[in-house]
Amino acid sequence: MALQGKVALVTGAASGIGEQTARKLATDGAAVVIADLNLANAQKVADSIVEAGGKAIAVSMDVTSEDAVNAGIEETVAKLGGIDVLVSNAGIQIVAPIEEYAYADWKKMLAIHLDGAFLTTKAAIRHMYASGKGGSIIYMGSVHSHEASKLKSAYVTAKHGLLGLARVVAKEGGPRGVRANVVCPGFVRTPLVEKQIPEQAKALGISEEEVVKNVMLKETVDGEFTTVADVANTVAFLAGFESNALTGQSVVVSHGWFMQ
Repeated sequence: MALQGKVALVTGAASGIGEQTARKLATDGAAVVIADLNLANAQKVADSIVEAGGKAIAVSMDVTSEDAVNAGIEETVAKLGGIDVLVSNAGIQIVAPIEEYAYADWKKMLAIHLDGAFLTTKAAIRHMYASGKGGSIIYMGSVHSHEASKLKSAYVTAKHGLLGLARVVAKEGGPRGVRANVVCPGFVRTPLVEKQIPEQAKALGISEEEVVKNVMLKETVDGEFTTVADVANTVAFLAGFESNALTGQSVVVSHGWFMQ
């Protein structure tokens, strides 16, 4: 019931973890905003949530554009009356050895993961403050917020950066009721991860089966992928946790890959 009547915006919500998270928040009673660069797919997700009895709208959002982010947040507030939960989830993956990593790819990775988190936070938190109700900001980190892996210099840098951003937002927002936390999944078998398997096999000179067993799942306690439902349930828990007792934290959802 903690999310009943709340408004939650999820970036990168037209597919994968973002979509499952939005569906879970809607099931728990929130009106959800499906924010994505692909508006057509975002609208399909929103429509299916509405058909299932939930409340949802779709907005176009390029998280690397301040104008686009501000417009999406303003549309959310105009149509739904405010914003209580922000889930900064939009992300991509580009893998390469650092000596071959294109600077343009580095900048693109940091822009989507870090600039996007900053811009959506800046736009949403103003409304959370103005409402007097506070809110919850959740960043989609990774086990790579705590660990490093080969071929992922930009991704690991960006995911580490989200920890710092969340902690600052927790300190600034705490007195006004805004909490900030980071969800850190292990490998989730989304299209993003599926794409990495052959890429890493080629870069490392091993088979795709070895990538899964010896790279992606080697450090888990049971050799299992994290599921999108695991991640969505964790986000919903943090979104509905209504005190500053849980803020500035990272919650690792990884089948024991990283333990803190």
